[in-house]
Amino acid sequence: MATTSEHEWDLVIEPKKSVFRLNVKEIWIYRDLIALFVRRDFVAVYKQTILGPLWHIVQPLLTTITFTVIFGRVAKLAPSDIPNILFYMSGIVTWSYFANTVTKTSKTFIGNASLFGKVYFPRLVMPIAVSISNLIAFSIQIVTFLAFLAWFIIFDDTFQFELRPELLMLPVLVVIMAFLGLGFGIIVSSLTTKYRDLSFLVGFGVQLLMYASPVIFPLNMQQLLDKPIILGFIRLNPMTSIIESVRVAFFGGNLDWHGLIYTVVFTFVTLLFGIVLFNRVEKTFTDTI
Repeated sequence: MATTSEHEWDLVIEPKKSVFRLNVKEIWIYRDLIALFVRRDFVAVYKQTILGPLWHIVQPLLTTITFTVIFGRVAKLAPSDIPNILFYMSGIVTWSYFANTVTKTSKTFIGNASLFGKVYFPRLVMPIAVSISNLIAFSIQIVTFLAFLAWFIIFDDTFQFELRPELLMLPVLVVIMAFLGLGFGIIVSSLTTKYRDLSFLVGFGVQLLMYASPVIFPLNMQQLLDKPIILGFIRLNPMTSIIESVRVAFFGGNLDWHGLIYTVVFTFVTLLFGIVLFNRVEKTFTDTI
């Protein structure tokens, strides 16, 4: 009769001995589960809607029109050398991916408590699936932006567009955004297991943070240059350099390498802190919830 030591187990489940542990190999093993969660998130949201995935086009388009009228035409905040609709849509599409990742990831523990209590799988699979499923919406919105960009290139003689090497950075910027949103989201998700009030503040906080980013105004606006304290505060927002870099890639300008390095470091620290907090809360969250 074979003893226990003679068995070769396919999977060994053991408690995490360190909150710093991140078993990437285990997460890779469950990649099929991630794909199922991505499909579930996409289908669950749009299965019983009339427009379905077209909402990914309608929502940023309506927001862009609103910002163009209020901030572009009335407040005169948009730059004169970039079409208003392209300026605002580039910022809104970029910000929307980050905001949606933070908002949806922040509900990981609360929204899946019953599932977590029944079956084992790496808990980080859930927030990772959320960040990937949001890429579907982001891809649709980017295609919409590119369609408007193509229209201006073809029909607007005053608009000059060049293929710049900075365009090759766009996938890297998306990855940074994904990790940044993932880090913020799992921090909030971990904290809401004890402090439910945070779940009500996430949406408001993300919306407020948007106005401390260059979504509605360029950083080289004279009103900001005259107030270095406010400009410095806006630069502390890790999304600022990403939004500006996206616009530089499409419309030209100089990349803020110092800002990008700050964002990368900030993202790494945020994600690391989020994983540590996530691993710590994971051990007892079923009792807390």
